[in-house]
Amino acid sequence: MGARHHTPHGTTILGIVRDGRAAIGGDGQVTIGETALKHTARKIRRLADGQVLVGFAGAVADSLTLVERFEAMLSKHSGKIERAAVELAKEWRTDRHLMRLDATLAVVDRAHALIVAGSGEVVEPEDGIVAAGSGGPYALAAARALSRHAALPLRQLVEESLRVASEICIFSNDRFVIETLE
Repeated sequence: MGARHHTPHGTTILGIVRDGRAAIGGDGQVTIGETALKHTARKIRRLADGQVLVGFAGAVADSLTLVERFEAMLSKHSGKIERAAVELAKEWRTDRHLMRLDATLAVVDRAHALIVAGSGEVVEPEDGIVAAGSGGPYALAAARALSRHAALPLRQLVEESLRVASEICIFSNDRFVIETLE
């Protein structure tokens, strides 16, 4: 079976790792079709005794299933997010049930920022910035520009980048949940 093409999901998730610190944030909007059904959803979770942060974009039940699987992989691999992400991606590509799940995870700890996508990819960008969802490219662009030209604290950098995305992406709002690892 070939890799599936995943469409961006109606949300914005942004994670940044810098100087031994990490932050990840997401908007609160849940959309089905053209209708916003909820405005205060929490798409960010703390895992591994609070040392790993994960944000998800995609079908909610699918996303939560993958977060649970990722958490199990983290436990199995002593909290090492790279190893856990690779093992989850392998399982995702080969397990018939998981293959049908439609979601993307953004994962950060103090040293790594990863995207784990349903088609089996695990990507760690060079700049330590990861984004997911339909507003992800806007938040990513804002974060890159702001980090090059302003010395903002990490939490504020995530918040301002999410705000830019919420002003552009109709599937994202400005009710953010942001978690940090200091």
